[in-house]
Amino acid sequence: MTLPAVPVGVLADRDSTITALEVSFTTRVASFRNPLYATAQVCLPCPPPSTVGGLLGAAAGGWDDVDPAMRFAMAFTAAGEGTDLETFHPLDARGRATQPIPRDREFLSDIRLTLWLLDDIELWLSRLRRPVWPLRLGRSQDLVGIDMATVELRAVPGRQRAAVVPATTSTFGSLLQLPTAISRDRSRTRWGRYRFRPARRDTATLAGPLLSDGLSTADGQGVVLLPPTHPDHAEAPEIT
Repeated sequence: MTLPAVPVGVLADRDSTITALEVSFTTRVASFRNPLYATAQVCLPCPPPSTVGGLLGAAAGGWDDVDPAMRFAMAFTAAGEGTDLETFHPLDARGRATQPIPRDREFLSDIRLTLWLLDDIELWLSRLRRPVWPLRLGRSQDLVGIDMATVELRAVPGRQRAAVVPATTSTFGSLLQLPTAISRDRSRTRWGRYRFRPARRDTATLAGPLLSDGLSTADGQGVVLLPPTHPDHAEAPEIT
């Protein structure tokens, strides 16, 4: 599948800028379960793109009101991590409920998730100011705070830092297999390969043969659009 392109002319002039909506979500605690582990609550170092897409879908009131071509760039930081206990409700071999048991659950703390949206800025600004559904990362009690601003992005590659980027744009950081899009009935998952370095002092530059074009903030943070997360794309072949 061919990804939607950045608007024509945006990257033609490296001295040019493009207006984007920068959105920062903060919360004290969140846990992003690694779906590759069926019997353990292993926490991913960053939220999967599908989770972030779902957050935006909640603001819009459902996927029917979200453009299937919608894309965003993201960066993520967490100040700490820990383990607590969570009640687990296992099913037996026949799919019947059994006695609940406690299980260790890994979590991250003091979280900041930053998104950049390039299209329909006014629409998303309105949606995020008055979301239809509560905005949360993970469990229902993990509500997020939100700050928004319109910013000017430069048409030059920036530093990777805490950005979550497609694996084709960087060789630095952990290689993660993450859900990109999940079908509405949750029967299909479209996976993608991403790179993420949680260290805040990361200075790797997103440039070279793997990235011909790119965007960056005024302070040099690289901004790389991720594949679309709309459930419609869970029906398409995976992007590697």
